[in-house]
Amino acid sequence: MPDNPRPQPSTFYRWMVLVFISIAMGGNYYIYDSINPLERIFIDHLGFTATQFAWLNSSYSVAAVATLLIGGIIIDRIGTKKALTAFAILCLLGALLTAARGQAPLMIAGRTVLGLGAESMIVAVTTALAKWFRGKELSFALGINLTIARLASVAADNSPTWAHSVFYPQGSAGPPNWRGPLLLAVGAGVLSLATALVYWLLETSAEKRYELGRAGEVDKLEFRGIFRFNISYWLVVGLCFTFYSAIFPFRTFAIDFFTNKLLAAHGGVSASEAVRILMHKQAGFFNSLLPLSAMVATPLFGLLVDRVGKRAWFMMFGSLLLMPVYLMMAYTNISLFVPVSLMGIAFSLIPAVMWPSVAYIVDQSRLGTAYALMTLIQQIGFFLLNLLIGNANDYSHAGLDNPGGYALGMWIFSILGFVGLALAILLRIRETGLHGHGLETITTAKSVV
Repeated sequence: MPDNPRPQPSTFYRWMVLVFISIAMGGNYYIYDSINPLERIFIDHLGFTATQFAWLNSSYSVAAVATLLIGGIIIDRIGTKKALTAFAILCLLGALLTAARGQAPLMIAGRTVLGLGAESMIVAVTTALAKWFRGKELSFALGINLTIARLASVAADNSPTWAHSVFYPQGSAGPPNWRGPLLLAVGAGVLSLATALVYWLLETSAEKRYELGRAGEVDKLEFRGIFRFNISYWLVVGLCFTFYSAIFPFRTFAIDFFTNKLLAAHGGVSASEAVRILMHKQAGFFNSLLPLSAMVATPLFGLLVDRVGKRAWFMMFGSLLLMPVYLMMAYTNISLFVPVSLMGIAFSLIPAVMWPSVAYIVDQSRLGTAYALMTLIQQIGFFLLNLLIGNANDYSHAGLDNPGGYALGMWIFSILGFVGLALAILLRIRETGLHGHGLETITTAKSVV
């Protein structure tokens, strides 16, 4: 034993680390969601099609798939503090390229670079937090980290409201500005890099004075183990694919859809510019309800599921919520609060129910491969659905003069709810049979010895 063992970092020091590392991650969340309010501006003022706009996020997903293959190796090789800074630089570079010129190829290239940095940064942050927090404290720290990051998404969705002068530098009567909002994203990238550098200094200082834990195990994709997973695992992966594919690509196009739906009830194409701007702000607020509701509902669902089990039943419930919400938005005039709130509840079930369920289904030694594979398949879903909805909106000529054109995309999303229900029923049958893993029965009460 060493004669003078070093002390553990103080509570204040560890939570200071959490704040800086979470702000760094929030910066890349903001950059990703910064384009959400800009679809109609890109279409009307830069000559984009809906399909080209879809490529801004589809290219991100292509890069994210590549990240899953090499990101973990990079973190292992150079360490978390260097990796986090390197990935923050990539995020900032991606934001700069996206804002440089109003040309689709360069913007798509920028979003590709963002995908290389952002997804790897999320892995690096999760890995680094395991050095500073342990046990139940780690779960709470990860929850705070995700909450701060999602607040950045809320800020991006509501940027037409709090950054009105950036969107309309010549006043409400003047033309909207596409570059100003993207420069805000560049600012978020600068903040992300600055806080990543602060974390580097904090970890370097701590290594000299404190006893730090080991970095968390990086999720790695091992191809040899892909085909050895059981049926329950693949049903969980299918549920994650359908739910996330129904939510994240929807958010890409939601603000434009919401804006034109709200405008249809306020004069449509004859609406004044002031009304158009107001509806654009309201649309951003409605889109932000999804991450906001997830921040509240996810931990509550997590506590409930741990107490009662019935995980497949919860996913059946979530699928039933998803099935009608898109059609409600497409064909009724019901307040958007109702379908968006229902969607937010369904959105909360995946991190609260399905992601933890993998630990019951897969051996501990293969969890890294299991989670990496699940994330890879989800990114494939984001890639496909973004392009599919963009093409559907172009095919149907969706827009203010044809708000009914969004219905085709809404049907595509709704079908995912039906697929999710079928998968949840199959998971329920599987887990209540001879080959079950306890997803329907394991509770915190039964797990206590």
